Amino acid sequence: MTRFAHEPSCPVEAMFRVLMGRWTMYILWTLRRDGPLRFGVLKRQLTGVSSKVLTERLRLLESEGLVYRQHNPTIPPEVTYGLTEHGKGLGDALDALEAIARRWDSRNEIASEPKIPLRNSARTGRP
Repeated sequence: MTRFAHEPSCPVEAMFRVLMGRWTMYILWTLRRDGPLRFGVLKRQLTGVSSKVLTERLRLLESEGLVYRQHNPTIPPEVTYGLTEHGKGLGDALDALEAIARRWDSRNEIASEPKIPLRNSARTGRP
């Protein structure tokens, strides 16, 4: 796990710093749900992620020991990503978070955009 100059007081804070990066939970959840996937298949399943960001996230997860990368030098090259045993250890937590998210979503408690008024809205009276 990544070490920081300031040791967190909460035992899971360092883990959350890794997991809460953009696309990270979605990548882990997809690999948990679908098993090992080739890069292109994973990218297609993560609608909206760029190749650059996906590569960065996968490298981070690989460096943290949560994801493995298997390269087969074929033409075209075949690169497959999957969860390591360490990554699979997050399975129960991912399942619990998914269940909570689905309950919230069914009650319309998850908003796609935060409802924070713009600074100028107080002056103009417009949202």
